[in-house]
Amino acid sequence: MGCVPTKYAGRSLHSLDTREAVALAAETSCEKVDLPDFVNIATGTAFTVNEVEALHDLFRKISNLIIKNNLISKEEFHVALFRNKKKKNLFVDRVFDLFDQKRNGVIEFGEFVRSLSVFHPDAPEEQKVAFAFKLYDLRQTGFIERNELKEMVLALLDESDLDITTDAVEMIVDRTFDQADTKGDGRIDQEEWTAFAKDNPYALRNMTLPYLKDITMVFPSFVVHSEISEADMAA
Repeated sequence: MGCVPTKYAGRSLHSLDTREAVALAAETSCEKVDLPDFVNIATGTAFTVNEVEALHDLFRKISNLIIKNNLISKEEFHVALFRNKKKKNLFVDRVFDLFDQKRNGVIEFGEFVRSLSVFHPDAPEEQKVAFAFKLYDLRQTGFIERNELKEMVLALLDESDLDITTDAVEMIVDRTFDQADTKGDGRIDQEEWTAFAKDNPYALRNMTLPYLKDITMVFPSFVVHSEISEADMAA
């Protein structure tokens, strides 16, 4: 590999972080550099190339739970989160739909990494805000309606195994709309949601998975639970 710059000599491609790998591709005088897909997939995410490699091991396990095709189906997604393929939850369904960027009913590895990157502790807050807005915008109208918010609150409570009265749920929804619907039109748009999330950090709590910061040190099981508590709901 005489085309590799001296400063990278003797180093494995897998040992390079994303910026180094991209720099290698740009600096080499070769017509083509045989970089692994991990490099391209890591680019633009919060993950390094090594972390993407670790995620690939996790992805292979999940994507072969039911059908060995290296694609994550919705059923496998549920099994990975709940250890129960019969468990249904609107929150998990919405997360799956947003991971499935091609809208073809399965999650490919690139989609998995890019979507999971939003949950990284170092991911920009605006990405988390936008993703959370899409989660609540169940009908994909560009607005969060009151009934959509209520459906998602109930799903988050169910996913967190919290038992809260109907009156308490209505109070949560009413309070959220009182704060977020600043235009008073009975729905929450992207601008209003962004302002609400800034003033109410708990709204994004389920958008950060702390273990993603150390996935090459301690390999985790894949759990995207909301970690929501009764205290948060009453805040």
